[in-house]
Formats: sequence, C-alpha cells, structure tokens
Amino acid sequence: MLEVDQVTKAYASPTGPVSVLAGVDLRLAPGERATVMGPSGSGKSTFLAILGALDEPTSGRVRLDGVDPFAGTPAERAGFRNRRIGFVFQEHHLLDGCTALDNVVLPALASGAVTGAIAERGRALLARVGLSARERHFPGELSGGERQRVAVARALVLEPRLLLADEPTGQLDSHAAGSIAELLVELAAEVGGMLVVVTHAESIARRIGGIRHLVDGRLVDGGTTP
Repeated sequence: MLEVDQVTKAYASPTGPVSVLAGVDLRLAPGERATVMGPSGSGKSTFLAILGALDEPTSGRVRLDGVDPFAGTPAERAGFRNRRIGFVFQEHHLLDGCTALDNVVLPALASGAVTGAIAERGRALLARVGLSARERHFPGELSGGERQRVAVARALVLEPRLLLADEPTGQLDSHAAGSIAELLVELAAEVGGMLVVVTHAESIARRIGGIRHLVDGRLVDGGTTP
C-alpha cells in the first residue's frame, strides 16, 4: 500500500521559504491508480519525485508497503527505489547506444547482473507492448511512440510495486498517447502494482482514472477510477 501523510515541500529563496506542497495526503492499495492534474508550477512533478524517493519532503511521511524510503541511507534509498518503483517520464531517456532490449533490462544492472530470467521478461514485455520485432533496434531507429513503449517496458521489468509516470504522453500524437495510457493501466494491473500519473491532458486523465487536482499545495479529489 502507498501511504502519504501530510507531505509538505518548501524551497529556500532570498525572500524566505517558498511552499510547493502544503499537506498532501494519498492512499492507494495494490491495483489502484491515481491521476494528478494541475497547472504548471502547482507541484505535480515535485510530488511525483517525493513519491519516487528522488526528492525528500520537508515534513510528512511517505510509506510504500510499510517502508519509509527516507529512513535509510542514500544507498539504501537508491536500492529501494530500483527494486520497488518504476518511472516513465515525458522524455524516454533511452541510451542511444543500446538496443531496445538492452534498454529494457538496464534497471537489473543496478542489482547486479542481467539474468536469463530478466532477459526473458524483457522480451516478454517488448512483445506485450507490440515491439517483438524491434528488440534489436536502437532508439534512433524507433518512432517517438515506440521509444516511449520501450520506456514503459523498462519501468516494469523488475515488477515494481509503484509505477510513476510524469507527463508520459506529452510529446506524442493523440493516437500514440492513448495507446501509452492504456498500456500503463493494463501493465501496472498485471503486476498488481499501484499507478500514479501526472498529466495536463484531460483525455489521458479520463483513461487512467482516479483523478485528483493539486490546488494550493493539496490534493483534491476530482473523480473516481472508471
């Protein structure tokens, strides 16, 4: 379960602290999903970074399956993030010199080595996202939608408990964007994970469901998962 309790985030400035998050609460059980919407500068990406243990809250608590990722050392936090959390960003962040399959299995290297089982899972995920015939292709040989599909497969290769997506369809056309949104929902559900998506696009938010809005630094319920 994901438990977020009264999370705040403030940044220092010459005129004093600037508050971005002002007491955010969120609960998600396995298989549940949430879409976070709000204008630019409302703190959506900051919130996602805190959920992903990339940025530390000023106050409040985040727990994933009962574990506080900020309670350990930076190395322990990095290991937790790699094992438990998957990320999909607006930019695919694929390595140009690696094939699609190599990019998908890359997270396993942080845990030691790419085993045969991981390689098979990588191939299965590429098949699941419709790219079986492209596993030996390099990012430069793939379309924007195909590159983002590889990024989705990479995020899921270690079967994370929490999948986070920050504007994952922002640079895609409407057809490719809808396809990516559906894949996020389907693949997160298949591993029993929780899904949190940040987006400006109402059409994507409706596909994901569980809509919340960041208003004055707090999450406000804006709909339910269809």
